[in-house]
Amino acid sequence: MGSNRLEAFSDGVLAIIITIMVLELEVPEGHEWSDLWDATGLGLLTYLLSFVYIGIYWNNHHHLFQICDEVDGGVLWANLLLLFSLSLYPFTTAWMDESELAQVPVVAYGINLLAAGASFYVLEHMMARLPGQRDKLREAFGRTTKEQLSLLLYTLGILLALFTEPWVGLVPYVLVALMWVVPDRRVERYLARQAE
Repeated sequence: MGSNRLEAFSDGVLAIIITIMVLELEVPEGHEWSDLWDATGLGLLTYLLSFVYIGIYWNNHHHLFQICDEVDGGVLWANLLLLFSLSLYPFTTAWMDESELAQVPVVAYGINLLAAGASFYVLEHMMARLPGQRDKLREAFGRTTKEQLSLLLYTLGILLALFTEPWVGLVPYVLVALMWVVPDRRVERYLARQAE
């Protein structure tokens, strides 16, 4: 079956997730920059990090379904697993913010990031098992070093948050976001070759 409904549903869920996250931001009572920082400073930063992550997944999800436009029941369930993981971002982001980066919320956020990364990896593999898809995915993505490095960095962040200052655990999370924030050139090159 085609992937149009899956993509439209996923886009809608991601839009709702972003909306829920922004509604968690506290509006300052005053009208000065310091009031903004006092009311929302950390919340705005954690929102920005999670917003970037949702954008990364939306971008990569879009690229994935530009390459492979056929799905089956396994792909649908793998996609739901990804959406479940991403739907927890508003909760873990708000908890991390409201606790002012306490250990358990920062670890929970890292586990949430790890779950989403692993879910996307599962989605890619479920799509690759469909007839004719494996070769297209292999040609477009090549090796999955970047994906595997992301999972390792999430794990490192969780361990750092557990055994050092919790905010130190955020460093690997930010590094992964920076690593992925530029659209995946592998897919763009593949699509350009296919268009020729």
